[in-house]
Amino acid sequence: MASATFASLRFPNYRLWFAAALVANVGAWAQRVGQDWIVLTHLTDNSGTAVGFSVAMQFLPVLVLSPYAGLLADRLPRRRLLMSTQALMGLNAVVLATLVLTDVVQLWHVYLLALVGGCISAIDNPVRATFVSELVPPDNLTNAVGLNSASFNAARLVGPGIAGLLIAAVGPGWVFVINACTFALSITAIAAMNPRKLHVLPSAPRAKGQLREAVVYVRGRGDIQVIMLVVGVVTMFGLHFQLTSALMARVEFGLGAGEFGMLGSVLAVGSLAGAILAARRKEPPRVRLVLGAAFGLAAALGVSALMPSYLTFLLLAAPIGFASLTMLTGANAALQTSVAPAMRGRVMALYMMVFLGGAPVGSPLVGWIGETFGPRVAIGLGAAVTLTVCVIAWRWAHCRWRVSYRLTRPALLPQLEILHPMA
Repeated sequence: MASATFASLRFPNYRLWFAAALVANVGAWAQRVGQDWIVLTHLTDNSGTAVGFSVAMQFLPVLVLSPYAGLLADRLPRRRLLMSTQALMGLNAVVLATLVLTDVVQLWHVYLLALVGGCISAIDNPVRATFVSELVPPDNLTNAVGLNSASFNAARLVGPGIAGLLIAAVGPGWVFVINACTFALSITAIAAMNPRKLHVLPSAPRAKGQLREAVVYVRGRGDIQVIMLVVGVVTMFGLHFQLTSALMARVEFGLGAGEFGMLGSVLAVGSLAGAILAARRKEPPRVRLVLGAAFGLAAALGVSALMPSYLTFLLLAAPIGFASLTMLTGANAALQTSVAPAMRGRVMALYMMVFLGGAPVGSPLVGWIGETFGPRVAIGLGAAVTLTVCVIAWRWAHCRWRVSYRLTRPALLPQLEILHPMA
């Protein structure tokens, strides 16, 4: 069991990547919590709208830059490009840490640095997504994507808790210092990789109409369209646990940074379980996994909005994390394993644009709803919208692909089989 789950760690380059990504992700999650907390409590008077706007600034550049970042990912050496983006992100964290520790930080500073960081991340995301394909053979790609998610969510398990403890003990400035230091480790690990062991993807030659070519490619793939629709809408309205949990902890339950950090850590427990399960899959995931996980997320969000106490709300964070991670990992792996290698960077960039680009619209809106009507209403809205888009997507897929069903009785329990290769 263990060997199947961690199969990609047999490859030295992937081991370096996995270890460095784990540490870097701890710093990144700690910074996210620290940034939201300083906006909510130090720079505003518990303004959910301000927190939502700061989140939006991080993702706004994705809408503009992602298609061009996909071209860079398909054309340029991904390893060197990643080292550059990691260095720039580290510098951004250093500036924020300096402003906070010298006690001169203002709200517009945070907004501006979030915007700059978003520009760098918009380039980094498709490069990072496609670079995983170069670290392992094609047969191990599904496992590598799952382990990447496990690393990301193991960091989510630790990062918010560390952030909460540091904020309570020495203030948020040191959270940003830690994040700045982790980028040096990422650059060192990427530089230490053996280039002869990389499974380098073919580069796309420079030519006119390459962005249009990617759009046409997606328009001809109904499965990609369904995945992008569901992930885009759910991300816009349903995946704002970081924002809504801050409001629930601070406003609804009257608690502090430690309890806020604990919500993120419990969310990561469920996410980590989903990531490990994803790493064990031998076959690439399909549309039905993405839709099923989104249905589960809608149910978990709806129930959590009704929880009467901090403890019961805390317990619901785990299934939310499990469902959301299963949906996102399934979508990522389904795209990476089914898209032509020379087109992968551009398609993943379009996916990142849909995945992250909804946040500039959704975050301020969800923050305003949480601030005006209460965080429970904001969470309930996310559940309702998630359920609605799942029903629409499943109905479209059912009619377009003529999906049929068959109830079988394997060893113990009846099992519903979905009889269509794309579903």
